[in-house]
Amino acid sequence: MPAVPAAAAPAVDAHAHVFVRGLGLSEGRRYTPDYEARPEDYLALLRTHGLSHGVLVQPSFLGTDNAYLLRALRACPSALRGVAVVAPGAAQDTLTEMAEAGVVGIRLNLMGQPTPALQDQPWRGTLERVAALGWHVEVHLPAARLPEVMPALLAAGCPIVVDHFGRPDPASGIADPGFAYLLRQADSGRVWVKLSGAYRNWPAGEAADAGRAAARQLMRAYTAARLMWGSDWPHTEHRHIAYAPVRRWLDAWVEDPDERAAVLGDTPARLFGLARPASPVLPPARPGTPSET
Repeated sequence: MPAVPAAAAPAVDAHAHVFVRGLGLSEGRRYTPDYEARPEDYLALLRTHGLSHGVLVQPSFLGTDNAYLLRALRACPSALRGVAVVAPGAAQDTLTEMAEAGVVGIRLNLMGQPTPALQDQPWRGTLERVAALGWHVEVHLPAARLPEVMPALLAAGCPIVVDHFGRPDPASGIADPGFAYLLRQADSGRVWVKLSGAYRNWPAGEAADAGRAAARQLMRAYTAARLMWGSDWPHTEHRHIAYAPVRRWLDAWVEDPDERAAVLGDTPARLFGLARPASPVLPPARPGTPSET
């Protein structure tokens, strides 16, 4: 009997967004796209760059209407997982339906928003239901505000994923006290950080080098077991950014190949519940589907 080949290691883009024109947009949004980021275009990028899985994060301008996100997840359940945005007090039935579609966490995008009373109802009950599902809570806010949310999330029993290097202040970079606070949270064993969106923290011309310095500190604190990489495609508000260089940045940020394999594969696969693929999990490309290089 011929030997069965070992399952291939997953390669995960842990942060991307999809949307099309005509979707309902949230009031008070900070950004309104005038283009589309279709799931089929995203899957083409994964194929082009040798990635096997992706994590779709509900964009803030769609608010709590996760319908399009859920459709995208259901269309490609083997390759995609999702992070939804929910209202405080989200019902158990709503969360269960999302879990069945492939949602594995909720996002608190508090950029430009006040910090909710996470320790009080209705948020406390929502977080307890999220934790019971085994989901994580993804937080996106300036590093200086991390102490406003992380204690309550940890107290609720929720694993935490921190977006975009923790969003240190652009003027301070890794000297930001909020970034130092993030480094200390590694001791909890329940916090993960995404190496993503470096251009949101530093000018585009400095993002690669500044991200490397930040990644080194995060690697020392968190190790590869709790760091992940995300493209942040389609780079909303930063449309000059392309997928290929952002993927190459990871190679410079994490030079050790074993550590990089963990950041790109095993760590997000465990957190997001992605199996090691014994065969390709991405659907075949549709004729005429563009691929960005």
